[in-house]
Amino acid sequence: MNKTGIGARVRRLEDDRLVHGRSRYVGDIKMPGMSDVAFLRSPLAHARIKAVNKPEGLESRILCAADLDGVRPIVAESTLPSYRTSEHWPLARDKVRFVGEPVAMAIGRNRAEAEDLLEEIDLQLEALPPVVNGAVSMADDAPRLHEEWDDNMFLKLSVGQDPATARDKAEVVVTRQFRTARQVMNPMEGKGVVAWWDYRDGQLVVTTSTQVPHVIRNGLSRCLGIDESLIRVIAPEVGGGFGYKCILQPEEIAVAWLAWTRRKPFRWLEDRREHLTAGANTREHQYSITAYADRRGRLLGMDAEVTVDVGAYSVWPFTAGLEAAQAGGNLPGPYDFREYRCQVNAPATNKPPFTPYRGVARPGVCFAMELTIDAIAREVGREPWEVRAENLVPADAMPYVNVTNKHYDTGDYPGSLMRAKEAIRFDQVRERQKTPEADGRLIGVGFATYTEQSAHGSKVFAQWGLALVPGYDEARMKLTPDGGVEVRVGIQSIGQGLQTTLAQVASEILSIPVDRIRVLMGDTGTTPYSYGAFASRGIVMAGGAVSRAAEALAERIRVMAARALECTPEQVRLEDDRVHGPNGSLSFAEVGRIWYLRPDELPEGDRHGGLEVTEAYRPKTDHGVFSYASHAVVVAVDPQTGKVELLDYVIVEDAGKVVNPMIVEGQTIGGAVQGIGTALFEEVTYDDQGQPLSSTLADYHLPGAAEAPHIRIQHTESPSPHTAHGIKGVGEGGAIAPGGAIVNAINDALAGLGVEINQIPATPERILGALLNAGAGKENAS
Repeated sequence: MNKTGIGARVRRLEDDRLVHGRSRYVGDIKMPGMSDVAFLRSPLAHARIKAVNKPEGLESRILCAADLDGVRPIVAESTLPSYRTSEHWPLARDKVRFVGEPVAMAIGRNRAEAEDLLEEIDLQLEALPPVVNGAVSMADDAPRLHEEWDDNMFLKLSVGQDPATARDKAEVVVTRQFRTARQVMNPMEGKGVVAWWDYRDGQLVVTTSTQVPHVIRNGLSRCLGIDESLIRVIAPEVGGGFGYKCILQPEEIAVAWLAWTRRKPFRWLEDRREHLTAGANTREHQYSITAYADRRGRLLGMDAEVTVDVGAYSVWPFTAGLEAAQAGGNLPGPYDFREYRCQVNAPATNKPPFTPYRGVARPGVCFAMELTIDAIAREVGREPWEVRAENLVPADAMPYVNVTNKHYDTGDYPGSLMRAKEAIRFDQVRERQKTPEADGRLIGVGFATYTEQSAHGSKVFAQWGLALVPGYDEARMKLTPDGGVEVRVGIQSIGQGLQTTLAQVASEILSIPVDRIRVLMGDTGTTPYSYGAFASRGIVMAGGAVSRAAEALAERIRVMAARALECTPEQVRLEDDRVHGPNGSLSFAEVGRIWYLRPDELPEGDRHGGLEVTEAYRPKTDHGVFSYASHAVVVAVDPQTGKVELLDYVIVEDAGKVVNPMIVEGQTIGGAVQGIGTALFEEVTYDDQGQPLSSTLADYHLPGAAEAPHIRIQHTESPSPHTAHGIKGVGEGGAIAPGGAIVNAINDALAGLGVEINQIPATPERILGALLNAGAGKENAS
């Protein structure tokens, strides 16, 4: 194996600069004459704007919607049936629709001065009845967020057909309601943008913390009404994204407009309170599920309704319909049954807009589906792992097309579950449960298995009817005069270690060590086009493009080296950091020297294409490839306090061919800790007037080191036949299953008390409330 190629545990090339604080984020950028921008945000969830009165003499430093000449609203298109668009202005016009919506902006020499100027604005609002709950929003008499609509629905559609045969044959019918909480993403670095006019290149330069620089360029062109050729978007180091930074932000448009019109540099940096109250929200789902099964718990069919509270506006380019549509399509997960119907609702409410978050709907559907499997197991009197194993798609059925037309390529789903069961020492846990714990806590064990559709192809996005459809990713690669390799890709790293893994892909083909391969990204002015980093597409799409470019460059190197080695290109091989022929070898530096520095040594009339190539890539099939994993967890629940402790946590994952096991493990553990937050801690709450009640990190609880257990990971590999090197995506996977696995374990612990938790986060308050409702609270207190 190449020591730094695919499969090697190469230390991340990024870590030296990141760990030592030597990198550069948006907040590190300082320019002569730069002004800071602050935004006046609505204090009401729903109101008409009567006036935005500015103090005399400050008209040029305080701006509202009427001042932004030529700016167009954010409009996210989709051709999904029943989908409606919304107009989301960078600064609100006529109405505000959530607390925190920007209404005006002030310009200061620094952020403090800009915020002081906001205090001078007289904002006059006429309060309107807010709609804070998705179910209330769907009522015929609910106040309209968008008056031109005849109801409050962004999207309403049905997936599948009535499971009539399953209903008729069912010996067991299980019905449950599930809820997941609204969350915010909380990357270490919030949003931020610095924009200025570059007189030399004649371009508006927008440096922004984004996952999708090329997409943001397209969106800014639309909303500012200027050609894309006049815009350059640069993403410096990005301190986490998780989906929050893969949409066009109103603040990006407003700050870019200032730089475009005034030809000076401007900056805005999001603070944590802005993020918690006005940033995009996610993951507020409600499920109503009826499952039909036989006496053994074998699934025959399912009828479901999913409601996703998507907030006030549709985000660009992914729309307010993405999460709900994904929920309806992904609910069946890794299970083998053939009858399914799901009603999908995406109502608008007076809350911040909904953004794709790590896992996009799958943490919610996995939670609902996995708890349904355990409920069936309790109903038929069997172990949950047994019922789960019998319902999972078997390995010998692969490739498998499921009931919602998901194309599962490779894998052994039951195998991953059984390995997780053994690793968690299931039989020992069951023995332990027979003897009461000395401290009175109750022990439980739970499982969850999921699939992760990664690197979604063009057909998938086209089915959603989006304005922009991902297709090919591109990579540009050249051999430098000193024998190194420079790789330019349009994707942007948000912490996944892409500079390392993409270098490993190039190293695998060229045999050059990764420390001599430079991967450059995040600048629309210097990189080829990419749709960006989201949906676990990075290593599949950009990795495939790098692989193809490396193969093309290797062929160019062989042709050139063959002349010096007096042989044919077919006799040349790249191995052990050199170029070998039948009668000798050359260093890569010698090949580079000939082309760049001594072209006189080339034959007369040589038409060699040079040592720089650009290649595009997308997988052989266009429906995405599927990673999967099984999570197993052991918990201890204190019935006196409702506190949950994670005693053991095992993940058996399969992401196809693993490029760097160390990075995969880091991604999996990081995702799992985020999933633990979803399961036990994180929740955005609002009062009945739409006021956010989680405006600081004292109110919004994130898991820390003390809440993260030692997570044990086992790898399996089932390479995909559709992708370069058999690679599948892995970035979102760890975050999908924790909610289902942890709450199943809690329910297992509380089963003897007649308690079942069907809502996350499973906070101590909710657990104690369930115990009291079941009459168990007094019993345990006595």
